[in-house]
Amino acid sequence: MLSRPQLIGLVALTLMWGVNWPMMKLSLQQMTPLMFRASTMLLGAAWLFVYVARRGERMWPTRSEWATIAALGLPNVLGWHTLSIFGVQALASGRAAILGFTMPIFTVLIGALCFGERITPRVRLAVLAAGAAIGLLLWHELQRLSGRPAGVAWMLGAAVCWAWGTLLFRRARLTLSAMVVTVWMLLLGSAVLWVLALALEPLPAVSSFTAPMWVSLAYGVLINYGVAQLIWFGLARDLPPATSAMSVMAIPLVGTLSAALIVGEVPHWQDWVAVGFVMLAIAAVLWPARAAQSDHPAPPRP
Repeated sequence: MLSRPQLIGLVALTLMWGVNWPMMKLSLQQMTPLMFRASTMLLGAAWLFVYVARRGERMWPTRSEWATIAALGLPNVLGWHTLSIFGVQALASGRAAILGFTMPIFTVLIGALCFGERITPRVRLAVLAAGAAIGLLLWHELQRLSGRPAGVAWMLGAAVCWAWGTLLFRRARLTLSAMVVTVWMLLLGSAVLWVLALALEPLPAVSSFTAPMWVSLAYGVLINYGVAQLIWFGLARDLPPATSAMSVMAIPLVGTLSAALIVGEVPHWQDWVAVGFVMLAIAAVLWPARAAQSDHPAPPRP
């Protein structure tokens, strides 16, 4: 049974990560994708570093841990955050969220292919459901004259990166806490993104930013890369696996619904059916077969 603070935290977390998808789309109306990611990631990771350090956690990796953290950051930060922002740029944000949250299914499939994890009937159901969702959205993109099927590829690539990074993270041997490792991955990843952004994209016209633009940037820095991370790590130790699954399932639904209010996207019937398929697939791979089971993938950190 969840306590009242846990329930409030879980609802807040689901809303924060769901709303983050249309907020990213709003930011991309006036900012290039790499510059947006580099800016919000660096500022968010910086204030998160200060907050965690003030709590007394050991912040500095040992010499041997730097290479491991950098290797973990390639799929978890550079892969997921870079590919997903290009996906959001190309697709409706709700649609991007639906495709991005196929990540638990890819985690199970890659675990089976590369690490010998077992394929169960529930995993087969998840693959069929996720495949149906992807097929629906890709079919709709190809039908539209202005469709962006490449955006589907961006988001699926991001989901694969996150899945691979999750599996590597589980097997990494580090003496730092998971939160500290995440902070360092974000800091190192933002440094690489800044180099790419300055080399490939023009500097944004900051003086022309509108009030909604500033709000969306603040959301990325303070909420997505800050408060949501703190809530998640505060809940992660005690959150039951079934509750984790419910949270993950709800995020693409929240993203699709909030996109209509924030950026005026109108979901099509394919989006709603795809949401249902993805929720079914996530439930199949994350929902525990027994109450005591706890070896499922943790909810993602967008």
